[in-house]
Amino acid sequence: MKQFYSFVRKEFYHVFRDSKTLLMLFGLPIAQILLFGFALTNEIKDSSIVVCDYAKDETTFAITEKLAASSNFKLERSILGAEAIASAFNTGRAKAVVVFPQNFEQSLLHEYHAQVQIITDASDPNTANTLTNYISSIIMDYQRSISPTQKLPYQISTEIRMIYNPELKGVTNYVPGVMALVLLLVCVLMTSVSIVKEKEMGTMEILLVSPINPIWVIISKALPYFALSLLNLTIILLLSVFMLDLPIAGSIFLLFAESALLILAALALGLLISNSTNSQQAAMLISLMGMMIPTLLFTGFMFPIENMPWPLQIISNIVPSKWYYIIVKSVMIKGLGFEAIWKETLILLGMTFFLLFISFKKFKIRLA
Repeated sequence: MKQFYSFVRKEFYHVFRDSKTLLMLFGLPIAQILLFGFALTNEIKDSSIVVCDYAKDETTFAITEKLAASSNFKLERSILGAEAIASAFNTGRAKAVVVFPQNFEQSLLHEYHAQVQIITDASDPNTANTLTNYISSIIMDYQRSISPTQKLPYQISTEIRMIYNPELKGVTNYVPGVMALVLLLVCVLMTSVSIVKEKEMGTMEILLVSPINPIWVIISKALPYFALSLLNLTIILLLSVFMLDLPIAGSIFLLFAESALLILAALALGLLISNSTNSQQAAMLISLMGMMIPTLLFTGFMFPIENMPWPLQIISNIVPSKWYYIIVKSVMIKGLGFEAIWKETLILLGMTFFLLFISFKKFKIRLA
């Protein structure tokens, strides 16, 4: 074991002496978690909206104040006329326009019905749909506040309750996805490149003819990245809790155990890639393209898998990060235990053992 520990210590020295490796190990995860957490979000904040108020009564003023008080909107100015509305959209000053017709308050109080027109810029359909829902929700909330007990004929009232994420924070969806992306990508990339680097430098022969078993040589190269990946996971969780305000609802021990399982699968993939390539550039290209694109497409945190054609849905089942993403959301966001994720854990465990078996089976102890 002394020889094994010496090899492990050597690998740690290699990592800490290489600034590029350190940057990729720790700089990439931190940049991704902050980027996805703050910049890439499906939340709508401070969107410019304009109110076109033909009525100018107390009711329209009250609704306008509620719109202005929302953090989702930034109320720019009041305008009148179709030309002014068109100009606001053409110049990009408005994402949405709320139009109150004349005699709005009288229609609401006496006829029990008043119509509001919401005009949105549908060049971005998702934003337009979200803004429409936000504005409609505020208007309905105002209606309930002025007539909480009034029941109109055939009126249907709805009660909306958002569980697990009542504030509709985008980080709730992105953080588990980024965890899957970072752990899989970094582990695969680092393992494959580190082994191929030994081939390029001509030192792989020395390692293989050393007194220690060649399999232990490979394990000694993978072990530092396993430990550093757990450290990466810790950094991501700390950033999520203290910077992105995303608490961990479930067991931290279970979360680390499931993450360790994904890391083992990623290390096996890295070893498999290293057996198929002889240059660092090729290993890096295969790792980046082969891991990043499937994780982004088939994990489910950016694009719903159920909306994809069935052949793509079948392909998504062989991506380890998909099952890890489901596990993280269940444990970290929903606060569920092992009884809720045992199926996904078994699938991930089976993938891990399969990849480890194939990787060690294909590992060449002779380079010639």
